[in-house]
Amino acid sequence: MLQPYATPLEKLWFYAFRLFCIGVLVFLILPLLVIIPLSFSADSFLMYPIKGVSLRWYEAFFTSSEWVNSLKNSLIVAPAATLLATVLGTVAAVGLTSADFPGKSFMMTVLISPMVVPVVIVGVGAYLFFAPLGLANSYLGLVLVHAALGVPFVVITVSATLRGFNPNLVRASASLGGNPVYTFFRITLPLIAPGVISGGLFAFAASFDEVVVTLFLAGPDQTTLPRQMFAGIKENISPTIAAAATVLILFSIVLLLTLEWLRGRSEKMRTAASAA
Repeated sequence: MLQPYATPLEKLWFYAFRLFCIGVLVFLILPLLVIIPLSFSADSFLMYPIKGVSLRWYEAFFTSSEWVNSLKNSLIVAPAATLLATVLGTVAAVGLTSADFPGKSFMMTVLISPMVVPVVIVGVGAYLFFAPLGLANSYLGLVLVHAALGVPFVVITVSATLRGFNPNLVRASASLGGNPVYTFFRITLPLIAPGVISGGLFAFAASFDEVVVTLFLAGPDQTTLPRQMFAGIKENISPTIAAAATVLILFSIVLLLTLEWLRGRSEKMRTAASAA
């Protein structure tokens, strides 16, 4: 907030900084907003100005066997990869935060390495590893690699949540005769659930939006929605791609709103625990 006694230089910085932030926001959001009106265009080309409004491209998206199958594949692969990544990432995060052992930092680095390694290298390595095993061009191979790409998001999110977790609750459960499995599912998991769900949503978004690894591992029967969009841009640019992109944008907005709600819920739980 601008103070009434601010100097002219401070006032200039105040307004210049906010204009810069607005400019960055517009720069990031404008490409997304540009594609949405094109999905309602009656024209057969992705171009402005829009000559008419029509839902024909949404009809083409939901009635085309190629687009529907790609959406179905995405809805098969992404939830399966999310479930696997959430389970593995949560277990890894709990293990890394609850104990100190030699090589702990190295183990964390290995777990989050899929986030920093170029995805092309991951795709090539996954293909060379899974192809001899017969898992290329299969749902299983695609789910396993997508899960590996989603695990770092779960590990980081759950580890951050566990930093605010009170370990005395686990000790109290153990002193009352609770076994580790019972303690985890009845005490630890309910308290870190917002972090687990947030990590799962990040993993789901990473899997649902992934295209490079899918190009290496997926066969014609495993074509996902991002790969179908990539093929459509490469072969024949159609406004149907704009309709598919709009669907993905709306889906991403729902995910972001859910993440924000979970973040607020986690903050309330943390505040209540601190007050107690």
